[in-house]
Amino acid sequence: MAILQRAAAVTALAAAGLLVLSGCAQSSTSSETAADSSAAPTASAALPSPFDGDPVTVALVRQSGAGDFFEAWGAGAAAQAEFANIDLQVTDARNDNAKQASDLEQAIAAKPDAIIVDHGQTDTIQPLITKAVDAGIPVIVYDLALTDTEGVITTSQSDASMAEGVLKQLVADVGQGAKVGYVSATGFAPLDRRAEVWDKVVADNDLDVVFSTGKVSESTATDNIPLVDAALKQNPDVKAIFAPYDEITKGAVQAVIQNNLQSSVKVYGIDISNADLEVITADGSPWVATSATDPAAVGAGVVRALALSLAGQLDETDVQFPAITITQDFLAENEVTNVKELRDAEPSLALDDVVVADWLPAVSE
Repeated sequence: MAILQRAAAVTALAAAGLLVLSGCAQSSTSSETAADSSAAPTASAALPSPFDGDPVTVALVRQSGAGDFFEAWGAGAAAQAEFANIDLQVTDARNDNAKQASDLEQAIAAKPDAIIVDHGQTDTIQPLITKAVDAGIPVIVYDLALTDTEGVITTSQSDASMAEGVLKQLVADVGQGAKVGYVSATGFAPLDRRAEVWDKVVADNDLDVVFSTGKVSESTATDNIPLVDAALKQNPDVKAIFAPYDEITKGAVQAVIQNNLQSSVKVYGIDISNADLEVITADGSPWVATSATDPAAVGAGVVRALALSLAGQLDETDVQFPAITITQDFLAENEVTNVKELRDAEPSLALDDVVVADWLPAVSE
């Protein structure tokens, strides 16, 4: 009965993440929403041009997915934008490449002061980013692989270090030569970068990959459960699963529990959110480690990078946000149950020393 209760809890958490996010799509973010998600930071200098007059108009063209990681990222971006006197106009294509292209076309036609592109498919978005740059519109992208970065500021989580950190923990836990499973998808810039690290770690440690499966969809967590369930039924002796996106990770966790393998199969993920923390800290959870940034802090950091660039104060054209590896044991030792408590236990997650200025401190929830 306890196993069934934990399984139901994981499924409920995944569904809750979908419901919360679905209410955020296709909307402009109000100052009330931003104020609710962030405490007001304190600046030691006045806003410089162009932020010292009318609000600076920025189009945020998103391609988000399921889960509250994306909701938190958007809330962080909104809070930082409000502080910097930015009118952030948000659209979200939600895994519809054609709609994201249309959203970006419309943003370019509206001639905003700048454009942020959050995720997307390279072949769909690259031509339009080039069009925006040619039109003289400053562009910054997050977690989007480009074939031409001329005139574009690129930002991302450090996907290589994220994968390296959690996979180092995997090898330490299960040893070289262990039977492992891989649950991911291709065609998404962050997942592709993490896959490169996975392939190297597998080769360097002679890991025996007994299954590879996975997909990204509008219901990623739910849709991965049957895929991993089938793989586990064929390979019940697998020792560890690497699932490098938290919605995929939650699907893998649910499948492990369904097969009553949580005492023998360890799950390793990437990303963190309040819903993720509930899953990781649940009694007997097989999700034992994850590498992550604070998504709200990253969303805010992308906005700061753009703001500094518009103010002529950003020297770099590629900004990476550092991550940390978080274990189940660390969470238990520090009695962490939500992202705020995690940030208190690991203050570096706030990114309050990354792309900041005296007039532009990092927002904090």
